Amino acid sequence: MYKPKDSSTSPRFSGVRTFMRLPNIKTTEDIDFAVLGVPFDTAVSNRTGARYGPAHIRDFSVLLRPYNASQDINIFDHCSGVDYGDIDIIPGNIHRTYERIQEGLKPLLDKEIRPIILGGDHSTSLGTLRAFKEKYGPVALVHFDSHSDTWDNYFGEKYMHGTPFRRAVEEGLIDVDHSIQVGLRGPLYGPEDVTDPRDLGFETILMDEVHDLGVENVLKRIHKRAAGAPVFVSFDIDFVDPAYAPGTGTPEVGGPTSHEALQYVRGLKGLNILGFDLVEVLPAYDNGDITAALASAVAFEMISLVALEKAGRL
Repeated sequence: MYKPKDSSTSPRFSGVRTFMRLPNIKTTEDIDFAVLGVPFDTAVSNRTGARYGPAHIRDFSVLLRPYNASQDINIFDHCSGVDYGDIDIIPGNIHRTYERIQEGLKPLLDKEIRPIILGGDHSTSLGTLRAFKEKYGPVALVHFDSHSDTWDNYFGEKYMHGTPFRRAVEEGLIDVDHSIQVGLRGPLYGPEDVTDPRDLGFETILMDEVHDLGVENVLKRIHKRAAGAPVFVSFDIDFVDPAYAPGTGTPEVGGPTSHEALQYVRGLKGLNILGFDLVEVLPAYDNGDITAALASAVAFEMISLVALEKAGRL
């Protein structure tokens, strides 16, 4: 059983930084989840720096404690996990990086260990979904983001952080009939930016509708859409309003609060979730580490869902 150091006996500011002070061990034995970083950001269209996102999230995560009061569960009473380190990406080479992501995830997925992936820019999700397809076949995507990431290209390039889910649909990696995108908003290039993801088969809930529906009703839509399917959850930190998460590459105003963001993740309880990623955290634009605070809390809620599953409480 692997669990974090006890911060009541070992100060948080001591030791090597790992997620939640978990052991940094590359093992697939006796674990239920593994936190791993994918520090790749050379497929962005605006600000760079998400390569430092995994380290930034880990640095703040030392403040996390094992008991989740909102879900009434002590994570490590029910599951074991490690910080698996980072995948050795290839800076500037997205296709080699995709291969590295697939190779890095395979040992975990072969053992049905839940990966909690810290990005990195959103282009990395394509490599992740390729790995999941090899193990599980097409998966339903529950996608929290201010952007659909279904553009055909940027600057004539097919593989960018705004294109991964179009490529994933084209490659048959996603079960679009059970997939949903939540929080889309902001100035767009044209009406096709709204219609394209729907034409690909996604259900989408634009942010104005999210605000009108409220958290509970949005979660009902998510559960109705993804029920019965194997699910991958992708959470772009720019889903959250930049007042609460300024440290990101393409911020869009008008999003949910940090509390609402946590409610959305908690509310996924009951879905058959096989893995998660959390992307687009840029420490250079983070004010007072508030983005890192939120990102580490989102990852904590993701791990809590694994614990709830192991406890038989889904």
